[in-house]
Formats: sequence, C-alpha cells, structure tokens
Amino acid sequence: MKRCVLAVALALAMPAFAQSTQSAQPGDPAQGASCQAEEAALERDIDLARSRGQMLRRRQLAEALAALRTRCHGAEPAQSRAARIDKLEHDIRLLRADLEHAEEQLRELKNERP
Repeated sequence: MKRCVLAVALALAMPAFAQSTQSAQPGDPAQGASCQAEEAALERDIDLARSRGQMLRRRQLAEALAALRTRCHGAEPAQSRAARIDKLEHDIRLLRADLEHAEEQLRELKNERP
C-alpha cells in the first residue's frame, strides 16, 4: 500500500518538478535559488527515508536528486579516477548502512511474538 502511495506521489510531483526546472534558463539566478531549495528538500527527504529504513524511497529520491543536479548544474565536469573511486566507496558505505538497518529491523520483526 505504501509503495502505491509513494508511486502516485512521485508520479504527480515529477511533471510539476520538470516544468519548474525547464522554465528558467541555466544562468538564471531564480533557477539557482529554486534548484538549491529543491535540492535541500530532496536531501531532507533522503535523510528522513534513511532514518525510517525506507531504502527504496531513499534510492528513488537519490535518483531524483541526481537528475535535479544534472539539470541545474549542467553536465558535471569529468571526474578523476580517484574522485570516482571515492564517490563509489561512499555510495557503498551508505548502501551497506541501509542494508544493516533493514536487516536489524527484519531480525526484530522475526523475534517478536505474534
């Protein structure tokens, strides 16, 4: 049920989100403020989803954040090999933490008495 609600909410939010980001030009200061506000909101939502153990929602929000950053900041400059490695290692640490949190919740749920 939660996934259905989430999917509907994301489906409704994305067209408005896309429209708001397409209306301004890349160098437009208004777009910069809008991008920063949307980026901050997505980061808060990601932290909230992570704290609640909602790994799927966190991943979807992270993808939306990456798309927002691409639209707002244009294509990122080519990263060095070391920077890409650092980013991937960071992503892996986050995913492992999410997995550990989910596994802990599963253990607790299995150990509860019916």
